[in-house]
Amino acid sequence: MTSSIFRLTWNSIRLKLVLGLLLITLPTVAFLIYNNDYAIRVVHNQVAESSRSLISLYMAQIDNDLNDVDKYLTNLIVNDKDLQELEYRNTEQDRILAKVRLDNKMKGDITTFQSIDSLFVYSTHGQDYLEVFQDMGNLNEREMARTYIRDLLRDLQHTGEFNIRTWYVKPIGSSYYLFRVLKTSDAYVGAWVNIENLSIPLSLLNLGERGLSLFAMEDGTPMTHADVVWENGIELDDNPQRYYLSGETQHFLVVGGKSVKGDFSLIALIPDEQILENLPYLRRIATMIPAVAFILVPACLLLLRKMVLRPLNRIMAAMKRIGEGNLNTRIDPFPTSNEFRLVNETFNQMIKQVQELRINVYEEQLSKQKAELQHLQLQLNPHFFLNSLNIIYNLALVKNYALIQEMALSLVHYFRYMFQSNLTFVPLKNELQHVRNYIRIQELRFPGKLNFELSVPDFLLETRIPPLIVQTFVENSIKHAATVSSLIQSAVRIDMDESRPEPRLLIEIRDTGKGFAEEILVQIRAGKRIEDEQGEHIGIWNVKRRLGLLYGDETFISFSNAKPSGAIVEIRLPLNPET
Repeated sequence: MTSSIFRLTWNSIRLKLVLGLLLITLPTVAFLIYNNDYAIRVVHNQVAESSRSLISLYMAQIDNDLNDVDKYLTNLIVNDKDLQELEYRNTEQDRILAKVRLDNKMKGDITTFQSIDSLFVYSTHGQDYLEVFQDMGNLNEREMARTYIRDLLRDLQHTGEFNIRTWYVKPIGSSYYLFRVLKTSDAYVGAWVNIENLSIPLSLLNLGERGLSLFAMEDGTPMTHADVVWENGIELDDNPQRYYLSGETQHFLVVGGKSVKGDFSLIALIPDEQILENLPYLRRIATMIPAVAFILVPACLLLLRKMVLRPLNRIMAAMKRIGEGNLNTRIDPFPTSNEFRLVNETFNQMIKQVQELRINVYEEQLSKQKAELQHLQLQLNPHFFLNSLNIIYNLALVKNYALIQEMALSLVHYFRYMFQSNLTFVPLKNELQHVRNYIRIQELRFPGKLNFELSVPDFLLETRIPPLIVQTFVENSIKHAATVSSLIQSAVRIDMDESRPEPRLLIEIRDTGKGFAEEILVQIRAGKRIEDEQGEHIGIWNVKRRLGLLYGDETFISFSNAKPSGAIVEIRLPLNPET
């Protein structure tokens, strides 16, 4: 007994779930990974914000220096008389004296702008080119810059277009230069600086032992320290306002800021190892977590799958098959926990009971539907029966025995077809023969006043349809349209409707009578029984009800009026009804 209880205890799903939860360390692993990642992101964010503040400070200083140069060049254009004399000189002597004074002025002024390497002026009248330099620099660099400026000014004079609005970057040789050019009516003034010289003050930026700062173009091309960028595979984004990690051989935190004066950016590169060197404990945990999780998590998942997931999958698969309509599905016995065993046995028993109940309900519905169909099919129009007897009586008065015999035979065929109560579907040809027989009876009632046309392809004659579908609407047409004083035309057209992927049978009944009254059409489309001044008309409701019972939503019937007069009824039925 004790052994049995022990086995039951250890076979309990609750105990298995407890053991599984104790072994599953995913929450702990996820927390440690998140905690480590969060700490790293916090450090990255703090370092990035600090570095961005430094970068913004130095970028603002550089922009201020460039802005001072812009103000100086603008003032030179507007207020300097010597530059104006170069443009509008009276004598050669005045031009030379103005040139000397302007050159001396620029030599004195450039010392106040430590951020630039050269100032230059070019007068288009005398083609005078003046330039002054800081003490630093070499002759080769000056010559390359001078050549570029002369070529630029020549192109500007030749094209007559001047679209330079800010400081812009130009690579010359192996270096990058920052140029600024302003234009008056007959002169150009400007300044330039080597990017390497512009970055000298950046050495004061405290980016750590291995961090560095550099200038980059708008497209992310590095202009300084390009060797570090290429060697480490660092991608410089064209939007330096955000910070991110980049690098192949070594990760760097990339932080930058754009210049408001030119098309360049100042970017700081800080090695990730340097940022995280104060987090050794978290880094060791981050290294160990994947290895532990790689071993522990699969083992826990396998255990959970065997104890819980596989039995649940069996139950879910069985429920899915039952949802698809397969009530013969059962869960086969298999070794599992006591709880799942009880669930499986109860499930199988419940499905068996549901299956039996469904069969009983289905059989009861079939019986009820069959009884309703038989009742609908047996509903007779007493007026037709009385009118037929009246016709025979009148024929007997005139002793027209041949027509009496024909009328009696037609009525025999008519009522024999009407009383086929055990048939849910009949061939189309039988229904049409019944329609012809009914038309003949009406021709005897309205001699010379009834014209009937029937059009149907031969290949559709064996199609099975519910009985009295066509005859009901033909009878309705003649009943409401035929008179002893006017000719009525009634037509039945049957064809294949291929407007949908599944072809359907199209039945159209027309007449030339008054058509449907508007209030009658409203009642028909609302699915109500039709009642007018002549009393209740059950024929149309009868047909719609039977079609609904037999076909459900797969049938279509419409009612409308023809122009200038007459009624139209269209019926579309599936070609292959489920008998």
